[in-house]
Amino acid sequence: QVQLVESGGGLVQPGGSLRLSCAASGVIFTITVMHWYRQAPGKQRELVATIGRGGSTTYVESVKGRFTISRDNAKNTAYLQMNSLKPEDTAVYYCRFFTLDGRDYWGQGTQVTVSS
Repeated sequence: QVQLVESGGGLVQPGGSLRLSCAASGVIFTITVMHWYRQAPGKQRELVATIGRGGSTTYVESVKGRFTISRDNAKNTAYLQMNSLKPEDTAVYYCRFFTLDGRDYWGQGTQVTVSS
């Protein structure tokens, strides 16, 4: 059974940095697109960043220039480097992978709290 295991969340002061990881465990078909989403209390889940298998990336406007998504295809892992964090970045962050056989996997979520 495939699981996406996230790590790297925590409490950080404004202006600080965190690096999230999301690793697929189990036998998984070729991963095409990797996404990072987030959901703040009382708000809808939003797409934060996307990376294609070839490395093309897109970001929501609010994180451009501060967040960087990357991937290691050999390790079936996605990363989200978050710099210059703001209180409004506080949310539960989720990864999501799509595979060539049409499957869709979500991580369990990791809490990121930006507060002084």
